This record gives sequence, C-alpha cells and structure tokens, in this order.
Amino acid sequence: MVDLSDLLADLAAESADLDALVAPLPAADWARPTPAAGWSIGHQIAHLAWTDHVALLAATDAEAFYETVTAAPDPNRMVDAGAEAFLAPPVDLLARWRAGRAALSDALAAVPASEKLPWYGTRMSAASMATARIMETWAHGADVADALGVVRPATDRLRHVAHLGVRTLGHGFAVHGRPAPAAPVRVELTGPGGETWTWGPADAADRLSGPLLDFCLLVTRRRHRADLALLARGPVADEWLDVAQAFAGPPGTGREPSSRGGVPA
Repeated sequence: MVDLSDLLADLAAESADLDALVAPLPAADWARPTPAAGWSIGHQIAHLAWTDHVALLAATDAEAFYETVTAAPDPNRMVDAGAEAFLAPPVDLLARWRAGRAALSDALAAVPASEKLPWYGTRMSAASMATARIMETWAHGADVADALGVVRPATDRLRHVAHLGVRTLGHGFAVHGRPAPAAPVRVELTGPGGETWTWGPADAADRLSGPLLDFCLLVTRRRHRADLALLARGPVADEWLDVAQAFAGPPGTGREPSSRGGVPA
C-alpha cells in the first residue's frame, strides 16, 4: 500500500517535470502537433487541466460531476471537447493548470480513506484517483516530449503507472471487445535503478517481463508493442500486449510501429 501523501507528492513532482518542459516554450510552440492526432501541445495541457477540473468536482461535488457527464452533447467526444474548452493562450492555460492541480491535491488529501469518488464508469478512492492522475500526467507528458524531440529520464514514479496498468488487465480486454482472461499473469519489470517490481503469482504460467518504462509506454498506448523490449510468455500475456490500456474510455487507434521496425536502440 502507498500512502496518499506520498502519491500526492509524486503527482506534484510529475506535474512539475512537465511544467518545466512547457513553461519556457514560446507561444508558437504550444501549437506544435503531438503524436495524438489533432492535438497540439496546448491540447495536451488543456486536457490535463480539464481532467483535474472534473476530478476536483468528483472529490468535492459529486452532483456537479455527474452533471458534466449527463450534459455532454456527445459522450464519445467528451475528452476532445474538454481539451478544446480549456484551450487558452499559453500564459492563461499554464496558470489554470497550476491552480487546478493544486486545488485537486488539496481536495484529495481531505477525502476520507473509506470514501469512493465517482468517475467514468466506476468509483475510486482518493489514492486511486491520485494514481490515475500520475498516469495521465506522465502519459500526456510523453506526447509533449515526443513533439519536442525530448527524451525524458525514467523515474521511480513509473511504478504507479505500472501498478495501474497491471490492475486494469481485464479492462484492456473489455474495451477491445474481448473476454477477460481467467489465467493470472506474473509481471516482472526492471526499474530505472535496476530494481525489480513484481505483480501476480510467482508460479503463473503466463508471464510478462521487461523494462518498467516500456510497460508504462504500453499500458498508456504511447508505443506499439513491436517497439518495446517486453517479453510475453503464454497466450494471455501475449494477447495483453495487444490490448493493454490503463486509462478509461475507448482505446483509440493506438500507435503504429516505428519506421525502424523492432525494438528501438
């Protein structure tokens, strides 16, 4: 179990890393396209600001949160519409994102441990919400980094993304229209400092191993399996590489394999 205060500290650190990447950019660079079709760097930050806003409603005013869901004219475009609604000149967008994420952190810190917050298709604890925000911030930060041609160093915070990726194994199958597997998968990932993170029974027949970073890129659908150094043994683990998804909502088109083919050097 991870303490909520530790999760919120890691969320703040993840946000600060992305903030440091975008804050110095000239206004024109906020319009740069990212690997997400139709989304600029500005869209990526606007999406995070919007998601922090609805997460804050979930933590403080469940009725208002549900109103945002029922009022959406097209549920299939809710995410895109949210990003578009929050787009603003960079200085204003940056200020809104900073204020919103600080307010969300304070709100989550005040949620009783036993309370479940409403979310899209589920309910979650404040700790789970903080974990999901770390995942989203890191994943959209990966899109920004790709747009800028920047390689971000992996950090131990990725263990939260990986944990969410493991917990959502069944969800990944479901959103791709496939039955959830009954067989467990043993996951063994190597962290940036050489440490090993494990999930699942040690004697499971299905196994997945490789770098922590690569698994996080997989479950956030930021890289195609062909470009990752992940080894799957067993039919469930192998199929998981095709459908893994740690976030709510439809899977989208995913990413194509790189033009180089195979695992990048």
